[in-house]
Amino acid sequence: MTSFNPIEAWLHMKAQLPPLPIERIGIMYVYPVFLGLLLLEFFKAKELYNLKETWASFVILVGATGIRVLTNVFEITLYFFLFKLAEPLREQYLGYGSLGFAWYIWIICMLADDHNFYWHHRLSHNIRLLWAAHLPHHSAKTFNLTVSIRNGWFITLYKPIFWLWMPLVGFEPIMIATALILNSFYQFFLHSQLVPSLPLYERLFNTPYIHTVHHSSNTPYLDKNHGGILTIWDRLYGTWQPPIKGVVPKYGISHDPGTDNPITHNLFEFQEIWKDVKKAPGLKNKFMYIFGPPGWSHDGSSMTSKQLQRELAQAKAEGREVPEHTFIRSN
Repeated sequence: MTSFNPIEAWLHMKAQLPPLPIERIGIMYVYPVFLGLLLLEFFKAKELYNLKETWASFVILVGATGIRVLTNVFEITLYFFLFKLAEPLREQYLGYGSLGFAWYIWIICMLADDHNFYWHHRLSHNIRLLWAAHLPHHSAKTFNLTVSIRNGWFITLYKPIFWLWMPLVGFEPIMIATALILNSFYQFFLHSQLVPSLPLYERLFNTPYIHTVHHSSNTPYLDKNHGGILTIWDRLYGTWQPPIKGVVPKYGISHDPGTDNPITHNLFEFQEIWKDVKKAPGLKNKFMYIFGPPGWSHDGSSMTSKQLQRELAQAKAEGREVPEHTFIRSN
């Protein structure tokens, strides 16, 4: 009986995959440009940076990259498996085996990818277990280009789920992987305060000016602007929020770990979930602390973003002032 060797299995799968040209382009050209822009922003606006937090972001990047290198092979292999699995069904019922690589299929693939990202991102803000994995990206108290590299270590464990339908309907796995990488390239530029508003461009495309709303913990801004490349999804699904005059963005999360330790930032919310589950009465409440929205509580001790926004809207309607603390998510 032979024992299973995960390293050999990983190497075997990697050897079976065709080359992904966008990865070579990224290493040779795109990533050096990103590093240059990051350094340029730092020397031009040092006040936007906190060195301890910046260092933590780079450590988070190293951890996320290591995990991504390991899981990426399984992800693309799964896309190939599903593509081949459904190929006979596509040929029988849809009349094609593959959607191919025509230019218009690339456009459709990019649109589908960005739509997938919107829902992956939105649910990562509305399901607490997923929010625990996404939280490190929002836990920085500053907003600069290092936030773009600050991605949670456990995101890759569930993110591919939102893309599994694409190989089934016939999108080539290499095209799907390329679209994912191109989307992440675009989003690097969204994390800067040095880019002004671009009104005409923002009617269709996401910009740093729009993305500052998403990273703000002010009550009117909570869980808004989830789009990656395009703003149309937020407009279509009711999560669009342009910057509000007079509302100064407050970056970071209100329920803060209180440290810059990158390990803590990746584990913090999972630990908080466990604490809440242990003290919660009944299975329903325990379930909600895991899969309900962040801030949900069985006793009203904390509120969700929607509850906070309703409270704010009611206070404004009644002409009451709202204390600053209610502008921030309680959990």
